[in-house]
Amino acid sequence: MNLEDIISKTIKDNNNPIGFDVFMNLALYHHQFGYYRSNKTIFGHKGDFITAPETSDLFGFCLARQCKQVLNNGNILEFGAGSGILAAQILYELGRQNSLPVKYFIIELSAQLKKIQQGTLKRALPEIYDRVEWLTELPSQFKGVVVANEVLDAFPIKRVTLSNNQFYELGVEYSDNCFQWKRFEQPYSQSKVPHADDLPEGYTTEISNQSDGWLKSIYDLMSEGTVLLIDYGMSRAEYFHSQRSDGTLKCFHKHKSNNNPFIHIGDQDITASVNFTDIAKSSIDAGFKVDGYSTQSMFLISLGIENFLISEENEENKIKLAQEIKQLVMPGAMGEVFKVMALTKKQSVKLDGFKEQNLIERL
Repeated sequence: MNLEDIISKTIKDNNNPIGFDVFMNLALYHHQFGYYRSNKTIFGHKGDFITAPETSDLFGFCLARQCKQVLNNGNILEFGAGSGILAAQILYELGRQNSLPVKYFIIELSAQLKKIQQGTLKRALPEIYDRVEWLTELPSQFKGVVVANEVLDAFPIKRVTLSNNQFYELGVEYSDNCFQWKRFEQPYSQSKVPHADDLPEGYTTEISNQSDGWLKSIYDLMSEGTVLLIDYGMSRAEYFHSQRSDGTLKCFHKHKSNNNPFIHIGDQDITASVNFTDIAKSSIDAGFKVDGYSTQSMFLISLGIENFLISEENEENKIKLAQEIKQLVMPGAMGEVFKVMALTKKQSVKLDGFKEQNLIERL
């Protein structure tokens, strides 16, 4: 039995279309065949997409500087650590500044990725490898910094479409040996949907509900600390802009993007941009204070990314670093598309990463 068989059987057993969130959950996280559970290479040039830590060590070095400011003899907890390269970057830079966390926890549900992360960290930092601990569930009474880089965009989402001034959920059915979109009969009434008034007929978008519980669980486990969320996304006003009539759903396969989640099932990433206004609201509802929101570009500039270039003496390395910095901060690359949001609990420090720009009022 393959993943297509498993999902089609789920639809058949349901006697109705399933929600797209159910489809996406199976496609990405099925324990045996899901994209994030498979043995295939996902990250980097040989995979399907490149993340900021894969682009340059400077990304993790800057993040380490923000961690250092608020660590306060605490721990770091990273969700979905990918290849382990971000953990290696953060720990290397914190070690260089004599500010290592007591423990660096990684929550990773994929056995394959855990093995890759262990290899990366053993090779890069054998002397502090014992500070890293892998978890399959949340720790209790956590104090320190939580890092989630490109985590929110991988949460299964619902798709909704506008018809006669009402939103309806778009489910997934299986007919003629293929998966197809199928509109549910009952209107989708939920507080996160946009106002239909100024939107065109057929307007389609995504709604994320799973982040609510996740944020609440992080708030509950923290005694005090800071959460750093880094992802591509925008405010609600931009997210539900009338011109964005087909939503933000994207799939990535071998560095090419497409908008068809029903091909390469289990072999491609499925993702949607983050509605940071909704994230802020859910965070406040959970108990957090939203302390910062900025573009990745201004976050990295606030943390002195250019200083790494100034201090580099080797001319060849300097050229390489300049190229990497461009990729991380230029508007046409990652700089504007990616945003950074900081949530705090029982902390009053003014965060260095938002010195140059804080766009909270635009959420």
